[in-house]
Amino acid sequence: MNALPETSAARSATWPTVVVVIPFYNGADFIERSVRSVFAQSVPASEVIVVNDGSRPEERAALDGLAARYPFRILDKENGGQGSARNAGVAASTADCICFLDQDDFYLPNHIETLVSSIPPDDRLFGFVYADLYEADGDGNIVRTGVVKEHAQHPKRNILDLLRHDMFVLPSAALVSREAFEAVGGFDSQFMGFEDDDLFLRIFRKGYSNHFVDKAVTVWCIHTASTSFGIRMVRSRFKYFKKLTQMFPDEHQRGRYWFRECLVPRFQPYFVNHAIESIKNDDQYRAEMSAILAEYAAMVLANPYVGRKKKLRLRLTVFLLEHSSPALVRFIGALTRMPGIRALRRLYA
Repeated sequence: MNALPETSAARSATWPTVVVVIPFYNGADFIERSVRSVFAQSVPASEVIVVNDGSRPEERAALDGLAARYPFRILDKENGGQGSARNAGVAASTADCICFLDQDDFYLPNHIETLVSSIPPDDRLFGFVYADLYEADGDGNIVRTGVVKEHAQHPKRNILDLLRHDMFVLPSAALVSREAFEAVGGFDSQFMGFEDDDLFLRIFRKGYSNHFVDKAVTVWCIHTASTSFGIRMVRSRFKYFKKLTQMFPDEHQRGRYWFRECLVPRFQPYFVNHAIESIKNDDQYRAEMSAILAEYAAMVLANPYVGRKKKLRLRLTVFLLEHSSPALVRFIGALTRMPGIRALRRLYA
């Protein structure tokens, strides 16, 4: 066990070991910045593992050059997405606590120290501690200095809030106890997006604690090549929606209508808008986005607790989108931005 810095020693008698796991997939343009930030920590990690998730050979070769300058371990695996890469990294480590870092993000210098020193010393069911982030562009230029606290509620206390909204617990700004991570089986590898919401929801449901630090510890770099964008995120959102409907069936006897009151308000705007954008652009995913919306609509129409008006409106929306040309959808989109007739947009949202 390493000694805490003097400023933190009074807050905790022991220093848990910490592993940093970085999933890597064709990210040679960013990985050095991420790795450098890990080795510049005010309190060092006990282990650092970069998981190569089936990158191209030339991208994988970049890791060897980087490992010659920084003492991290490389773990190779077939491509399976961030969740499976993180699981592999955790399985190959032994530390008490786990920090994650996406390849295109980077830590602020006190990331580990801030999170570990925020673990309550008497918390026998410690699950995770998480903090805020700076938002930046792909080059690391800061856009804003607070992201997490502007969304959702912190820390996590109510399952209604966790289901109604994205959780905004980002792995790159969190520290998770190994006990809690292993108790829920780690990340669900079927997801390539929303695997973080799913993990922290399950840890919460298992009875482990969570703690929020109102301070940025990570720089979150958002750009069009990041995993926050793309078709895989859209597909994962629908998979996650379906998983939640199975995890939280309506409880009529207790007056808890999870589907109607939490899941429909949260997810429906996304599914409708994905279909609208694909039709408007007439892109290669048009049929898939329309199929997702149709499957979603069938689930809503089959639910006995969703009101008739909402069902009718959704049925009309699906019908209109199925029978509209890209030009018509673009025309209606432009038309409904005009004052006085914005209400027409509700047919498409």
